[in-house]
Order: sequence, then structure tokens, then C-alpha cells
Amino acid sequence: MKSSYLLSEFINYIDVEKGLSQNTKLAYQRDLSHYLNYLEKNHKVPTRITHTDLMDYLLIRKRYLSPSSLARIITSIKMFHHFLVSDNYCRADPTQNLRSPRLGLRLPRVLTFAEVEALLNAPNLTTPAGIRDRAMLELLYATGMRVSEIINLKLEGVNLQLGYLRCIGKRGKERIVPIGTKAIEFIELYIKKVRYSHKLSSQPSLREPEVLFLNPSGRRFSRVGFWKMVKRYAVLSGIAKRITPHTLRHSFATHLLERGADLRSIQEMLGHENISSTQIYTHLSRERLKDLHKKFHPRG
Repeated sequence: MKSSYLLSEFINYIDVEKGLSQNTKLAYQRDLSHYLNYLEKNHKVPTRITHTDLMDYLLIRKRYLSPSSLARIITSIKMFHHFLVSDNYCRADPTQNLRSPRLGLRLPRVLTFAEVEALLNAPNLTTPAGIRDRAMLELLYATGMRVSEIINLKLEGVNLQLGYLRCIGKRGKERIVPIGTKAIEFIELYIKKVRYSHKLSSQPSLREPEVLFLNPSGRRFSRVGFWKMVKRYAVLSGIAKRITPHTLRHSFATHLLERGADLRSIQEMLGHENISSTQIYTHLSRERLKDLHKKFHPRG
């Protein structure tokens, strides 16, 4: 049986049975495509490989990957072989005794409040693109939304009068998130002056009229486009740190925690299913306190 067929069946399985996000499915597909190509080049088939065959592949990958990337690949391969056994494509599971590498606690990178201010003030508000970008950045920091959530945010899901929005997160889970006055101010400015201007005004209908944030062609922002936008403004604002859109999500949670917000509320706003995912910010807060103590205490 061809490896491509088995991979296709596995992707269908995790789509229907596991309800994973599109990004997670794509990650599994990339990892497993590389793995299956390796097996094919070495004249092996996934339904008949041994634990030794598997370790040979992982030892090669280990040379070029970080522990976290290797752990992700191992997870993909283990789930794939569990699927092959459960659906009777083979009897033996070569991953049965395979363990992922132990990962140390990686604290997320965050911005200081001054750095956030510099980033939010970077867009040029005399241009339509600058107004739109400022609104997106303000909303990202005000809500802690994921990039995929903000670029797919529906116009009808935003209630500026009451100051909240309906966000569709991972696995289609909906949550209500407060927006904040500054974000409301710039979203209103964007809707009033930008969203229906330029090329959009000459079109009888928007290509994606339900989406809040649009590019000049009337289409929703892409994840890559959003990442490039944040990177550009980070350079303009003079921030030396390497930041991504997710850095603002981390900063949102950390700044709330530092100012006394409870962990359960932060969990709800971030859309974490498990409180353990949110607890990383307590570690981060402690590390920042230690840094401040070391910097400012006479005997630090």
C-alpha cells in the first residue's frame, strides 16, 4: 500500500476524529511527508518498519533539529503509527517504547510596557495602511488573540458599543473577550476612514465582506503578511528583541498578571483549555521580578 495513501487516510482521521486545527494538521503533514520520503528512499514501507529503522531516521534528524522540533516530529510519527495499528494496516507499532526528549521550561519572550508603547505608536496615522495597522496592533495587545483569530475576526463579532468581541479559537471554540478603550478608538477610526476606501469603494461588494481587517484588495490578511507587518514596525520603533505577533500575546498575559489579574481570568481571555498552559506566565513573572531585584537592589 502506497505511503501517500496512508498519509492521506491519516490526515482524514485526525481531521474527523481529533478535531485538530488546520495549522496542526499541516505540521503533521510536513513532518510525516519528510519521514515517509526517507523510508521510500531507503526501500522501506511504514507498515513493516522496525524500531531500529525508526531510530536510524531520528538520529539523522537529531543532528539538525532543536529538542522541541524533534519532540514535535516524534509526536507526529507516534500518532501516525498508532493510527496504522488501530485501523489494521499493520500489527506492530515500532514507536511503542519511543520517548520524546525532555524539554526544559522555555519562558516566552515579552515586551516591556515602554516597548509595547513604541510598537503601537510606530504606524503612520496619516496613511490608510497606518490606521489599519495601528488598529490591528492595538487589538492584538488589548485582547491577546492569536494571529489566526485576528485575521479571521468577523465584523459582526465585534461589539464596540459594549466593548467586547466574539473570538473563534482552536477547535472552533468560541470565547468572549473584552476589547479596551484604546483598541475601540482605533477600530472605529479604521472602519470609518479606511475599511471602505480606496479600491474597496470602487467594488460593488467586498470579496470577503464579513472579515473585519482587509487588505487593499478586499481580502483578509494572511498570517505571513501580519508577521511581516509586526516585524517592520518593530524595526521602526527601535526594538532590538526578535519579536513575532505571538510576543504581543505573551506581553498581554504577562502585563495583566503583573498588575494583579487572576490566572483563571487570563486563561479565559487567552482561550487556553488547560490552566497549565497559562501557568507559564507565573514563571515568567517570577523571572522578571528576579531580574528587577538584581538590577536595582543594592546587594542584588
